[in-house]
Amino acid sequence: MNNISLSLHSKVHDWIDVIGFHLNGSQTNAKNNVTTKHYFFETFNFFEKSKNGDPGSSKFLGFDAYGEAIKIKTLLDLQSAFFENISQL
Repeated sequence: MNNISLSLHSKVHDWIDVIGFHLNGSQTNAKNNVTTKHYFFETFNFFEKSKNGDPGSSKFLGFDAYGEAIKIKTLLDLQSAFFENISQL
């Protein structure tokens, strides 16, 4: 099951690169070993937070063009929120 999770996470990051997201910043809290990455597109931003570099523990929070928070529970939610946001432009 871990292999599926890692493979899916890798595919989503490939998708992020192909679509044109830019990594705006990355911070690591050395005390609790949590890394937070901020990705942005023209009208859609999201944060990815992972512990110990484990993609299985990644959590996401997205923001639309108006700054409204979008709760993202799965990687599919991330893609859906992105395309829904782009289609409203």
